[in-house]
Amino acid sequence: MMTEYAHGRPDVDGTPGPAEASGRSEKQTGETENPPGAAEESSARAGAVRPTDEADDLDALSADELREKLREARAESQRYWQQFLHSAADLENYKRLAVRERQDAIERTRRQVLGLALGVLDNLDRALASATRQDGGTKALVEGLRMAQRQMLDQLAVVGVRPIDALGKPFDPRLHEAVATVPPQGPQQAAGTIVGEVLRGYRLDDDVLRPAKVMVVSEREGNGRAER
Repeated sequence: MMTEYAHGRPDVDGTPGPAEASGRSEKQTGETENPPGAAEESSARAGAVRPTDEADDLDALSADELREKLREARAESQRYWQQFLHSAADLENYKRLAVRERQDAIERTRRQVLGLALGVLDNLDRALASATRQDGGTKALVEGLRMAQRQMLDQLAVVGVRPIDALGKPFDPRLHEAVATVPPQGPQQAAGTIVGEVLRGYRLDDDVLRPAKVMVVSEREGNGRAER
């Protein structure tokens, strides 16, 4: 007995078969799981986690080749370290040279300024020597000049300048410059003794700022001879 359907006979030809339904399902599943570009992204992710070419190369090397690579790397590291040490030494030498040049410039300037001050002091010495040879009316002038001289000597002593004591001392070429020789005035005057000071000399700390220009007793009697 055939069953009748309310809406007529079902369309048997339009109903998909099992194989067709399975194929269509797989096609739909594939389209859902693998959208466009998914293959490229998957390959990129795989490449990101893969070892580098260098690591691949190292993996392909033998133990002896790896040891040789290690020796080369150590030698290169040692070369770089030596270059660094040389550069550091050059920098340190440059710093020392710069400090020395700066100190030399300061010292030259210091000596130039002190040389100007000594010129003023020389004029004071001459004025005092001239005034003391005059009458007693110049006593006040002499005292004023002497006070200025003492004040200037005190100020120079603060910066390390001291006069060289020459009169009656044996001639010392490190401290004195002989500008004339005189015959001995008696048996007590030994040759080489300083008997006159033409221009006073000065020390700067332990160095000679200006040698004293002096007259020295000669070895035998004769006329005085100037040595310019």
